[in-house]
Parts: sequence; C-alpha cells; structure tokens
Amino acid sequence: MDAKARNCLLQHREALERDIKTSYIMDHMISNGVLTVSEEEKVKNEPTQRQRAAMLIKMILKKDNYSYISFYNALLHEGYKDLAALLHGGIPVVSSSDGKDSVSGITSYVRTVLCEGGVPQRPVVFVTRKKLVNAVQQKLSKLNGEPGWVTIYGMAGCGKSVLAAEAVRDHSFLEDCFPGGVHWVSVGKQDKSGLLMKLQNLCARLDQDESFSQRLPLNIEEAKDRLRILMLRKHPRSLLILDDIWDPWVLKAFDNQCQILLTTRDKSVTDSVMGPKYVVPVESGLGKEKGLEILSLFVNMKKTDLPEQAHSIIQECKGSPLVVSLIGALLRDFPNRWEYYLRQLQNKQFKRIRKSSSYDYEALDEAMSISVEMLREDIKDYYTDLSIFQKDVKVPTKVLCILWDLETEEVEDILQEFVNKSLLFCDRNGKSFLYYLHDLQVDFLTEKNRSQLQDLHKKMVTQFQRHHRLHSLSPDQEDCMYWYNFLAYHMASANMHKELCALMFSLDWIKAKTELVGPAHLIHEFVEYRHILDEKDGTDCENFQEFLSLNGHLLGRQPFPNIVQLGLCELETSEVYRQAKLQAKQEVDNGMLYLEWVNKKNMKNLSRLVVRPHTDAVYHACFSEDGQRIASCGADKTLQVFKAETGEKLLEIKAHDDEVLCCAFSADDRFIATCSVDKKVKIWNSMTGELVRIYDEHSEQVNCCHFTNNSNHLLLATGSNDYFLKLWDLNQEECRNTMFGHTNSVSHCRFSPDDQVLASCSADGTLKLFDIHTSGLLAEIHTGHHSTVQYCDFSPYNHLAVVALSQYCVELWETKKVCKNSATVLKQEMDVVFQENEVTVLAVDNIRRLQLINGNTGQIDYLTEAQVSCCCLSPNLQYLAFGGEDGAIQILELLNNRIFQSRNGHKSTVRHIQFTADGKTLISSSDDSAVQIWNWQSEDPFFLQAHQETVKDFRLLKNSRLLSWSFDGTVKVWNIITRRLEKDFVCHQDTVLSCDISSDATKFSSTSADKTAKIWRFELLSPLHELRGHKGCVRCSSFSVDSALLATGDDNGEIRWWNVVTGESSQTFYTNGTNLKKIHVSPDFKTYVTVDNLGILYILKILE
Repeated sequence: MDAKARNCLLQHREALERDIKTSYIMDHMISNGVLTVSEEEKVKNEPTQRQRAAMLIKMILKKDNYSYISFYNALLHEGYKDLAALLHGGIPVVSSSDGKDSVSGITSYVRTVLCEGGVPQRPVVFVTRKKLVNAVQQKLSKLNGEPGWVTIYGMAGCGKSVLAAEAVRDHSFLEDCFPGGVHWVSVGKQDKSGLLMKLQNLCARLDQDESFSQRLPLNIEEAKDRLRILMLRKHPRSLLILDDIWDPWVLKAFDNQCQILLTTRDKSVTDSVMGPKYVVPVESGLGKEKGLEILSLFVNMKKTDLPEQAHSIIQECKGSPLVVSLIGALLRDFPNRWEYYLRQLQNKQFKRIRKSSSYDYEALDEAMSISVEMLREDIKDYYTDLSIFQKDVKVPTKVLCILWDLETEEVEDILQEFVNKSLLFCDRNGKSFLYYLHDLQVDFLTEKNRSQLQDLHKKMVTQFQRHHRLHSLSPDQEDCMYWYNFLAYHMASANMHKELCALMFSLDWIKAKTELVGPAHLIHEFVEYRHILDEKDGTDCENFQEFLSLNGHLLGRQPFPNIVQLGLCELETSEVYRQAKLQAKQEVDNGMLYLEWVNKKNMKNLSRLVVRPHTDAVYHACFSEDGQRIASCGADKTLQVFKAETGEKLLEIKAHDDEVLCCAFSADDRFIATCSVDKKVKIWNSMTGELVRIYDEHSEQVNCCHFTNNSNHLLLATGSNDYFLKLWDLNQEECRNTMFGHTNSVSHCRFSPDDQVLASCSADGTLKLFDIHTSGLLAEIHTGHHSTVQYCDFSPYNHLAVVALSQYCVELWETKKVCKNSATVLKQEMDVVFQENEVTVLAVDNIRRLQLINGNTGQIDYLTEAQVSCCCLSPNLQYLAFGGEDGAIQILELLNNRIFQSRNGHKSTVRHIQFTADGKTLISSSDDSAVQIWNWQSEDPFFLQAHQETVKDFRLLKNSRLLSWSFDGTVKVWNIITRRLEKDFVCHQDTVLSCDISSDATKFSSTSADKTAKIWRFELLSPLHELRGHKGCVRCSSFSVDSALLATGDDNGEIRWWNVVTGESSQTFYTNGTNLKKIHVSPDFKTYVTVDNLGILYILKILE
C-alpha cells in the first residue's frame, strides 16, 4: 500500500473503528476479491463492534492499494460519506492496466469514479450490448472535451439507462475523455419545484465541502448558475448524465457549457438547447438471442438447453429487457412453469394502461399482472398499498413501518420479496434502505387499484397521525423528509380537506418545512391544492401564499430567520399575523424578544391588484397603450388579457406549443405579439384573439418582442437565442431586416422614442444600438458581465406599474402609494425625539422639504425647503437645526417656522448635527475631517481636528467628553473644555460607520463597512465582543437603557438585537428595503425608528 494511503488510514483509524459496522463493508470487499472468507470469519469472531472494526482495519493495512480503494468504495456505498471523505485524500493512483476485477474486468478506479458519481450498478442479470455501448462511446468521444449533447433515445424498457451506465464503465475511456469524473442525475417527469430539488441535490453533491456556498440555490436560474460554476471550476472535463428526460424545458436548466449524456424517449428534446448534438437510437426490443441470453442467466441454463417455450415467451414479451427480466425472475423461483407463464401471456386479457403512451404497456401489463398474482397471499395487500407512492420517489423503510404497523425487520423481509420478483427496487442509505417503483409499475398499480386509492391515502394519513405529531418531526429521523414532502399530497388524495387546511394554514408546519427544504415546494402546494384550500377561506389561502412568496428570499437563508417575527410584519387582519402574535406572546413570557411594526397600518393603503390568471410561472406582463388592459404570458403556454382595473379576464389563448416568453401590445392596441420557446413569433387580434400572423424564421427560442412607438407604420422587433434580432413588417409574411453582432442569446430589445434606433442586450454582456433602416450597428457598450434582464412596464396614462413574477402571479401597483399615500418618499436623514408616549420624527423628503411627523398618528407638518444633508431637533422641540452640502448650518424656530441663526463654518458637507441636552450648544461633523462646537446663543465656534478622513458622526459623553468616529477606521474621545484628544481607538480596518454609548457610560459600540460590529470598554483598547452575522455593511447601532442589548442595522435591511454580555444574536427584523443608516431608540429601549432606502418609515415596538 502507498505510504500516503497507509498514513491516511492510520490518521483516521480511531474514527473508523468507532463508527463503522463491518458486516456490509466486508460483503463489498469480498465481492471485489480483496478480502477472503476466512478473513471475514476472523473479523466476525471479535466480541465487540469496535474490536471487529479494529481487526478489519489491521488487515487492510497489510494489503495493497486496491484493498484501500475497495474499503473506500464500500464506505461510500454503505452511507458512511463523512468517513469516506476522510480517506479521499489518500486514494492511491491506479494505472489503466492494473486492478482489474476478476469477474467483470472493471478496475477499482472505475468503481470509485462511478460510485462517487452515483452511477447505478449493473443489473444482477446482465448481457452485453457491445455494439450500442461502442456507439455511445464514439459519440461521446466526438465531443472532444467541448460542451455538447449525446442522446440515447428509444421506447421505455429498452435498456437506455443500462447502456448509459455501461458506456462509462471503461477505465481508459474515462481517463482519456472524462478525467474529471461522471455525475449521474435521475430526472424523470418533473414540474419546476421538482426540478429545483434535483438541481439542489446535484449542487450539494458537487460541492460537498461547501466551498462555494453554504446554502442551496433558491430558484432554477440560481441553480443553473451554481451548476455552471461548479462544473467549470471544481469538476472540469467531467460528464453529466441525465437519465429519463421527458421535457425540453428541463434541459435548459442544464444548458451551461457542460458535456452531457442523456436518455430519453423523445430525441427532439435537445432541440431547445445549443451546441453540438449526437444521437444513439436504441431498438425498441432486444434481439431474440439477447432475450434468450437473459432468460438463460436467470434460470442458470445454457441457451441451447432452454425449452422451446422460451422462444415464444421472448416473442410475446416483444423483446423488452424490463419485461423479459420480470418473467425471468419468476422462472428463477419456479423453473418448471414455462408453459404456465407462456399461456398467461398468450391468453389472459389485461386492461390496457394509457394506450396513447409510448410505454410498451401490452407486454408490461401482462408481465406485471403475472408477477403480482404469483406473490404469496399474505403479502399481496402490502404490494397494493404501494399504489399511493409517486414516481421517482424513494421511500424510507420507516414510512412503510408506520403504514403497516410492523417492525423494521418484518417490513424489510416483505419488501425483499418484491425486490426479488423485480416488482420493486432498493437502494441502501447507510444502515437503512430506500425503496422505489419503476414508472411503469406505478402506472400499472394506479390503474389497477384506482377505486381503492382514496382509502389507501387515508390509511397513510391516519397511520402518520397515530405515530407522529407534527411538532415532533426531527430532521434526524429517517422518514422526516418524506412526510414534509408528501404529507399534503396524501391528505389531498384522501379527500381529507379539513386536515389539509389545518396543515397548510399552520405557521408551525410552514416554519418546519421551509427550514428544511425552502419555500418553493410549499408555494407549489398552495397552487396545486388551491381548489381545496379556498373551500375553507380563500383569504387565508391568499394570506399564507403571499407570505411565502414575499418572504421566500428570507426563508431560504441560513441561518433560518425567525418566522414568528416575519409573521408579525403581516397585516393585523391576516391569519399569519394572528398565529404569529399568539406564539410571540407565549415566547415573550419565556424571555424571547419580538417586535411589532407599529405604523405598518399606514401601509395598508397600498393599492395593489393581485390576479393569478396562469397555472404556472408568469414570464412577462405589459399594459396596453391606453392603460385599460394587461396582457401576460408564461410557462403554461397561454396568452391572457384582463382588465387593469378589476382583473376581469378578457381573453385566454393557447398561444404556443411551448412556454411563451414575452408579449407586447402594438402602439394602436389592435395587436398583441407573442414569442416562445417553440421558435415562433405570433401576432394576435387583441380584441377577438384571432391569429393574424405566424413568423418562424428564428432557429432557436425567441426571448423578446417589441413594437414601434408610432402606430402609422407598425414594425415588430424580436430577439432570440440564435443571437439574431429580426424586424417584421405586419403587412409582409417574411422578415424585413436581420441584425447581426451579438455572440450570445439576445435577451431584451426596445425601440427609441422616435423609432429610429433599436437597442438590444444580450447574454454576451453587451448593449448594442442598431439603425432600423440600414440594420447597421451604431454603438456598442460592454457591461463586463453577462446580463440578466428582469422586466417591468408602465401604463402611459397613470402611475400604475405591472410586474411579472415567478410565483404564478401578476401584480399591479399604484406607485403613488409606495409610502403613506404620497408621491414623495423620505430620505434617510432624520432625527427622533421621544417624550413620554409621543414619538416625533424630523425627516427630509425627496423634494427637499423638512417634515415633522407625529409617529403615533402619522400627522405631517411641512416645514421649509432647503438642500439638507442632516438635521436634528432641540430637546424641548423649540428649534431644529440642519446642515447642507455647502458646509452651512441653519437653526429654525419651530413656532413661527423661520430661520433663527445661520453660520458657514465647515468647508465641506455637514454629515451630522446635534444639540446638547440644554439646547444651547450645537455640535456638527463634516467631510472636512473636523468637529465643530458652537454655543449658538453667545459664542463663536471652535474645531476639534485629528481625524484623517471624513468624520462620520459623534456622540456626547458625560463630563464634557465627546466621542467621534471617522472613515479612517478610528474612534476618538475628546475633552471639549480643554479641546484635547484623550483616547484614540483603532476599531476597524475599514470605515467606522456608527457608534453608541451604553447608559452607564462604561462601554461603546462600533460598526463598520467590514460587516461587523464590536463592543468596547472605554478603559480597554481591545474589544469585548466582535459581532458577526450581518451580510452587509453595518451602518448603525444602539444600546438598550440597561446596557443588556445592542441593536444594529445593515445594508441588507436587517436589524439585529445582540446580548451584550454573551455577544449572541437575540432577534432579527427584516425591512422591505435596504441600507439602514440609523436607528433611533426611545429611552426605555422599547421603541425603534428607522427609514430604509425605499423611503419606508418603520416604528417598531418590543412586544410585551
């Protein structure tokens, strides 16, 4: 054994001896020929598990490199992935000619690569199809290391998956063509949430050390980008195998410059993707000789010795490898029943399953029925119970233990009978098993037991309720993930509407499920079962679905946000809020911190129309020119037109054969254009829905369309994945002009207001301007990165904006009402005074007015207009002061709203200004690096100067001290009587953005652009705590009155509360916007005021 491998084994010996069970691992090593039966007995004779593990490792240390590799593979196969990871660095390099398995001719290198990549093992009974394997390998070789697609296609049951796996079971082929490895993904028929889960699992497998990201991607586009980076950087020159592709749109998620081998029944699925494409067709059935060979292997006979009924059985099975295997498995157990099985195939009439399907149902039904009939009477009902499981779902043993009220060993024995009859498939998951049915078997069982399905689903739910409480499900339970993913499906299928509503309208269930799998699957369930959920209360369903949709970006985060705190931000009439408030009050009694958004009721006047015309993702929405109608299109292949005012549906058109990506009204509103993944552009009469034109000159999917702004001579522009822009004249049947120049997909296009120039942007990272008359390129802008365009459109006659979202909805917003029924929004320069129960806010709006706001009632008094960079109120609310960008400071008397004093003292923009407690002195800081002290009623000012860069802000201390902080990363303590610098703290390597002082004046906080906050003692030059957790610049902080808590706010719009003693986070509040510059806190630390970058005012109170 190599020294490196030996040292790695010795280094991790203790962990291996402590954790592994040897029996299954030794089975693998014996089958690989690296361990003898006598050695196995020697290990088994040891009295304890740990001693058996120690003996096995001692033996391995005396063996060669292939023993190490076999041991590593066995750990992987048996679910000890963490332990296998410890040994990964010591895997010895094996040459092409070494390490051949004596039986299969497969090297340990191949076994390692395929096992790590999740490639299925050979079937127990396997016959070679060398010609087809060679054909697959030849096509893969033609990729020559470049991105491209090789498709194995043929009808179901013809052995496509086995061929794909066999093609990469070749040492020299892997070394030469795919040294980066092989990664297998079983796809199947998926919706978008199912595909996202597949992509999440693949990304997690490819990034096991989480070196790229610690959280799973939240949507398909993000997953596609993550996969591209992982394949490019961590797994270059590797092969991605996609097994069982049904739909072209699925491939687009994997279209990211990879080498891909896929299996499918439809060879046209790759029409939707770019790059070189090669096809390997597989005949629908085995040849007669291969079929006979399979039977001979099952019954352990020579082909020449098979009875003549064998030939007839192959003929009746139509050569399907799957069907032949089913009959072969039966004959293995009952070798004298050749005539019986042949007679069953010939004479028995079975109900056909979906005759339109391309599955080989005629043969499969017969073989399946015979197999099921041959089961023992005492286990037939158990097989019927499997009818309720979905396709491509692997079911843990524990789920079936609950369903059948049996011990694990009893369940495994029953299921092994099904596996032996080829009626079920089994994967090992560490120390337990996962079971699944083939798609054909699911279809067969569903149809055969259709009348029983509702009762079977009800049995499943009832058994779950007997054995589990929702709150008791734990992620470390073997069956936990199954229930979170499929409990709602079983309830809906059982017609248990009351139970389904109770589940889906439970904040506890939403918290538990989203914490494990994210919000996408739950949103899908709300759409899937909306017809049931609306029966109880359509408003509740709307509340919960919108809560998930609008907080989805937070619910996919790690660490997981407090869902009760998120629920408290919902409107008080919402069921989400009611449940959150109930839970919060219970937890507050146990010392938990929660906050109420006091003035959120002022946001209730947001006028928003929410309509859900589509049954799948909405890709685009636009207003008509008169603003009266909205057109939308999406993944459900339809064009929808509805009234902008009420949401009343006007038209629903099955517009294309594939997803509709964009739609546009013409300038005169007579026509609507649509474009699609099906490569076609269509023109529709907007009033009647009649098809006017079809254009099909693009060679790839068409991403965007836009009409000219002048209705006198309508032109339509379209952009496509074929890199081209095309101009169409509605009076002509062919393209008028084609614009060349982009080197990647064109994602968006727009005409200039005068219709003389066409602008386009592309995935090639450029913006191009074309002359529409000559098609010449006028200008080009390189953005330096690949652009992703998100679309919105505005009504030309009012302040309505329409946005297409991915959560199956179109939302209509009145932009005038973004904040407090006003066309103005607040800037973030503000001051707050707390007097008893009153909160007074001084703020600046976007049209340069100073506003005085009553925080409790929302009443606004508008004061003077000025160029204001900062402002403050005097403690007695008699005066306000504000600074400007020219360095000037002015004092205004509130009683008569007149300027009382004015001074030009600073040389640059005034950043912060504050009255002292007696209101007689005004202190200001500026970009000129100085702090000005001004007794504005009697004396001239003086300046404190020692900072090297802009003084960001300051705080007054006791005993005539002042704390200032700066972009230079320092915090300084001044004596404003002697005007001397007393202490100088170097707090952060980056800009210090805020500080606050504890009420006992012993501690202060600092926050920085380095995304951290720190707590300091004045007598120490090193921090007490460094607070980490913010993902953006930390811009503000404030201590509680008892100095027990610290609140901090960041650029991502998060406010966090910290325990000052321990440095641990206590709560997080998520605002709608970002960039929280300052938090104002009441003296009792129970009320907080801030403004986000959207101009939304937040007045938060601690829940008591």
